Amino acid sequence: MNGGDLVGATLETQGVQYVFTLCGGHISPILVGAKRRGVRVIDVRDEKNAVFAADAVARLTGVPGVAAVTAGPGLTNTITAVQNAKMAESPVVLLGGATATVLRGRGSLQDIDQVALMAPSVKRVEAAKSVRGLGRKLGRAFAAAREGVPGPAFVEAPVDLLYEEETVREWYEKESGGNGTDLGSRVVQLYLRQHLFRQFAGARSAAPAALELPSVAEASAREIQSVAALVREARQPVLVIGSQALLEPQAVDALAHAVIRLGIPVFLGGMARGLLGADCPLQFRHQRSKALKKADLVLIAGFPIDFRLGYGLGINRRAKLVTVNRDPAQVTKNRKPTLGITGDPGRFLRQLADAVKPGPWEGWTQQLRDAERARDAEIDAQATQVVDGLVNPIHLSKRLDAAVADDSVFVVDGGDFVATAAYVVRPRRPLSWLDPGVFGTLGVGAGFAMAAQLVRPQAEVWLLYGDGAAAYSIAEFDTFVRHELPVIAVVGNNASWQQIARDQTEILKDDVGTVLRRTDYHQVAEGYGAKGLVLRAPDEVDDVLAEAKRLRAAGHPVLINAWIKDTEFRKGSISM
Repeated sequence: MNGGDLVGATLETQGVQYVFTLCGGHISPILVGAKRRGVRVIDVRDEKNAVFAADAVARLTGVPGVAAVTAGPGLTNTITAVQNAKMAESPVVLLGGATATVLRGRGSLQDIDQVALMAPSVKRVEAAKSVRGLGRKLGRAFAAAREGVPGPAFVEAPVDLLYEEETVREWYEKESGGNGTDLGSRVVQLYLRQHLFRQFAGARSAAPAALELPSVAEASAREIQSVAALVREARQPVLVIGSQALLEPQAVDALAHAVIRLGIPVFLGGMARGLLGADCPLQFRHQRSKALKKADLVLIAGFPIDFRLGYGLGINRRAKLVTVNRDPAQVTKNRKPTLGITGDPGRFLRQLADAVKPGPWEGWTQQLRDAERARDAEIDAQATQVVDGLVNPIHLSKRLDAAVADDSVFVVDGGDFVATAAYVVRPRRPLSWLDPGVFGTLGVGAGFAMAAQLVRPQAEVWLLYGDGAAAYSIAEFDTFVRHELPVIAVVGNNASWQQIARDQTEILKDDVGTVLRRTDYHQVAEGYGAKGLVLRAPDEVDDVLAEAKRLRAAGHPVLINAWIKDTEFRKGSISM
């Protein structure tokens, strides 16, 4: 088999169902080889969106997502998305084409030091030098992406390892000037023959790398019993669950059951949103900071103590603190815990639920419930405010929450509008909320949405865009149309980078760089073959959402251009 076939066979053995790509001469055999093995090839309009899509597939399935990009600028375009996957702890394998091995460093097209470029942003770099080695190196990349704290791995696949040996031999002869008989020509021919032998030796018997399931660190029985003792003593416990607790998607239902059995009031963040459905009485969405200040026991499972938790400064200093994370550096980051455990947080919670029963926390839970209801009442009141005839974003979010199907997946990409919606919109099931993660990257939207629609073809996929963020990936509506992915996007169009503008204009008295237009995003989507709807008034909201659902059910991608008005709902919320 040639190198492209070997890559395709390896993807098949690793359980990969999709390869996301933007075509290029350096990688064509990979795409053909993948297709031959039944791996669906999804071609996008920007390489970074291929990696964002691979990231989302990994989060939703647990199988490493795969992107293949051409050499040079094709690879450099992925850097932001690769770094996002690294910080989100998503297992992604990135295949990068490269110049022919014999031409490296000689000024060939798109030839750069790709290994040096990618090394800081991935867990492992593999650079293939032979066809036989390509399969082994790809297998090692998959293993590294899954192992321990998951993350991206990079495999460089030079173009002359991917095609048939006869084709490569013809290229070499052409580039070397043919079959000259002078001494210089004969020396070049000898060198190329030896080089070809090293490249293709054993290629015909090369086998795809076998699937290697990773070992996962777990809390010890002693650690579980120590935490169980702390839980029994607690009177005001709080549980915080983050994305890392859901790194094993096949176990999410068991995890949800365990959390309910524990009976501890819980706050969910990142991919953990939706774990307990929309209406679980143990789940709280508001006033997390106040709860952490009053708690006497705080369990943080798979959520780093970073800016989102005030770097740990807002956690009651007298509280017992337990942190559980696969990454030992995150166990003690910013705040020394009473007990820090290096292990999988999802497995930890399942084991803890078997070791302890719910305590006398009803009074404490009721305090949190009262605070939750009070905050919900404030939001409901703000949703009724009239905002100059345009759409109140809180009202829009509430009507959206009422309209979505129970199988919906939410993808969020933006600042102020998206963060407002996050207070209101409730994912109904586990693994139904996709946000960038700790890197806070704008531009994830279309890549995440196409992956969600592929993985869950029957589900409604709602992509919530800020108008600033929408421009990063709106061209992927072309991809949605070509690959029949009926995503519904809602653009909160306030003609502003409002997340920044609100504080910039107040502190610096200048809106420079933050002003946009109320662009006709719905017409942009229509230009790519999708359906566009415009929403300008509050009394249109329900009808427009219903029409979007109808068009989606008919197989059309849809973009709703919602003209929203700025509110003071998130004043002072900028993060830096």
